[in-house]
Amino acid sequence: MAVLKGWIKWLTSLLALALLLLAGAWWWVQQPLDTRQATLDVTMAPGMSSKAMAQAVADAGVQTSPTLLHIWFRLSGQSRQMRAGSYEIPPGTTPQRLLQMLVNGEQSLRSVTLVEGWNWRQVRQALAKADRLQPDSRALSDEALMARLGRPGVAPEGRFFPDTYAYPKGASDLQVLQQAMKAMDQHLAQAWQQRQPDVSVKTPEQALILASIVEKETGKPEDRTRISGVFHNRLRLGMRLQTDPTVIYGLGEAFDGNLRRVHLTTDNPWNTYTRAGLPPTPIAMPGKAALLAAVQPASTAALYFVARGDGSSHFSATLDEHNRAVNRYQRGQK
Repeated sequence: MAVLKGWIKWLTSLLALALLLLAGAWWWVQQPLDTRQATLDVTMAPGMSSKAMAQAVADAGVQTSPTLLHIWFRLSGQSRQMRAGSYEIPPGTTPQRLLQMLVNGEQSLRSVTLVEGWNWRQVRQALAKADRLQPDSRALSDEALMARLGRPGVAPEGRFFPDTYAYPKGASDLQVLQQAMKAMDQHLAQAWQQRQPDVSVKTPEQALILASIVEKETGKPEDRTRISGVFHNRLRLGMRLQTDPTVIYGLGEAFDGNLRRVHLTTDNPWNTYTRAGLPPTPIAMPGKAALLAAVQPASTAALYFVARGDGSSHFSATLDEHNRAVNRYQRGQK
């Protein structure tokens, strides 16, 4: 009997100790980790073990025992579900919350916005300024960059869809470009499938080029399909497009903001005053609406349009009417 009582007492003590340890462990996983009141960055590389992840957290500056953290990861039963990536550990993060972040893959993300109507030079500048984006494309020529993206021999202009792209800190700008290029491919394919049967553009490539011109020429959204209609009419009749944005694009960084008559008469591949048809490449990134407008032009007799000065355009079917509109809206004559 005395032996039995001793065993019961020993088991009771052991159970009490186990409960105490369990309560202590539960208390610990609920307590904020000490990050010295700063948000700390930690990168979990692919293939890292839970022990290595726990050590990476400590190495990032979190004041905790990597051994205890590793034990918690293992005891949780979720250690094999923790994901690689770039994470932020803000003040107040508990071991339980940290595990949740790693299991859910809640990476610290940044974003960069590519704007409709931007040219390739502006895209490059935006990527260079983006927060925590690895500038892997910076040292690459346009040709080498497009080859890296799987499009050798293709000009980069207009190939990336304007949108806001999220990325984990430390990601390569080539990843963002790959995502944007894929998005443009998808939107262009969708627009091409919705084209009208009698459009003057004969390939998706031509549609992309025309869409870029429509994007640059449109001041108000309601004019977009009518502007496209004018260009389709001109292409159908063999008239030159005579659109200023293509001339400006051809001037590149030499353009000082003032388009002169000499610019209109100086030939280059993008000068649609001196050359018939579409230019050889897009001149900017068209958005979804411009892509659709390029293949769904409004039915119009207009062959000309001129900016009114308020963002809208005046459309004319004859040269005489157009000249009067130019005098009125551009030269201030009544």
